[in-house]
Amino acid sequence: MTNDPSRLVLVASNRGPVSFAFAEDGSLTASRGGGGMVSGVMSGLAAIACDVEVLWLCTALSDADREAARRGDRVVEPGDAPVRMLDIPSDMFSAAYNGIANSVLWFVHHLLFDTPNQPRFGPEFRRDWSCYMAYNAAFADALAQECTAGTRVLIQDYHLALAPRLLRERRPSARIAHFEHTPWAPPDYYRLLPDDIAVAILDGMLGADHAGFLAGRWAAAFLDCCEAVLGARVTRGAGGAGQVRYRGRTTEVGVHPLGVDGTALRARGRQPDVSMHADALAAMAHGRQLIVRVDRTELSKNIVRGLAAYRELLLTRPGWRGRVLHLAFAYPSRSELAEYREYTARVHELATGINAEFATPDWEPLVLDVKDDYARSLAACRIADVLLVNPLRDGMNLVAEEGPILSERGCALVLSREAGAAALIGDEALLINPYDVTATAEALHAALSMPAAERRRRAAMIAATASGRAPARWLTEQLDALG
Repeated sequence: MTNDPSRLVLVASNRGPVSFAFAEDGSLTASRGGGGMVSGVMSGLAAIACDVEVLWLCTALSDADREAARRGDRVVEPGDAPVRMLDIPSDMFSAAYNGIANSVLWFVHHLLFDTPNQPRFGPEFRRDWSCYMAYNAAFADALAQECTAGTRVLIQDYHLALAPRLLRERRPSARIAHFEHTPWAPPDYYRLLPDDIAVAILDGMLGADHAGFLAGRWAAAFLDCCEAVLGARVTRGAGGAGQVRYRGRTTEVGVHPLGVDGTALRARGRQPDVSMHADALAAMAHGRQLIVRVDRTELSKNIVRGLAAYRELLLTRPGWRGRVLHLAFAYPSRSELAEYREYTARVHELATGINAEFATPDWEPLVLDVKDDYARSLAACRIADVLLVNPLRDGMNLVAEEGPILSERGCALVLSREAGAAALIGDEALLINPYDVTATAEALHAALSMPAAERRRRAAMIAATASGRAPARWLTEQLDALG
């Protein structure tokens, strides 16, 4: 590693930029990791690689990952950042990841709890919370081993909310940023958490010098929570940014929307595997207009209401029957949790019902695909006439930006006003209340009816705005905030 600590950047995240698998001969093979957070950070780091040296710390998620961690191998392949995987005990990881991060913190920030029944914070929660604390401490220990005075540390997301404070205690001179890729709950909802936990999460993040958010409303909600829950001294600035004075330290709170490297995405979208899928999907459409959605089967993505809106469109606007095809790509997510398995079953049930209700011998109105196929998703966005992105709540939602960038003939974007992307690109989208199925159906009708020239104009404006916030700019802003 570098002898100049000011050039060293440590990145810490639950999921990393690489995953390992065992080959038939028992050797380890590496492949790139997935996910919006990983791709955003990787793209940003690649653009500034000549100015910094990077070490990425993440969790070993599989047996092959754990073997790589035990061997201590760091360099994945030439040109990639070294990766240090932490071999977290599997029971600790499961409790921290599924028991707290995904079942509690994700639900809080996306306002997903069925409050007459959940949450219930009892002994099992406390056991999981102790594992979450230990998980964060393991990262803080590893980061402390790697950093010296002047090292910049970028800690990612709600899985590691406690790590900034824990690292501060171990390395007071470290320059620490924490970035939250999810929304942030308003104080009244945030206080569903037990009082001590609500304090611990905020206190943990305020161990950072800089706390970053994807949209001004999420940053503003964080400031509100710091004031209401901690009694911290809060100074509010423009666009949701501000400062929090707490425990004798000041944490800057910034807003850094994440866009897309449009040039790289378009180049990937022109690759032969994508073109092959685009041709096949176009043949399937038989000249019909295409409504496309690309999501994980995640509760916050609101797939069920999106399908219900499409059903209402066909029911109330029968002129679209036989003239439109809905491609719904809904990839599996968090199948370890019962709520997600039940939700996935509802998606399948509704999709089957729509086809049963409206299909004719020469037209199937809906194609639901649950196989995770990145090239096919890019292809669908390339040929979409309408892109539906209707989350109940979303930190950003890069699909809303990627679709118009990839679109060959211009697509109309129907976008939830509760997505962080709405603050960046909403003027050119058809904004909807994601809970209003009827309004969503009307927006789909308006999008399908929109003149082609207007679709192209809107898509071009969205693409330009999203490309202007490419990952390099997003990441550089955070590093610059650390001085």
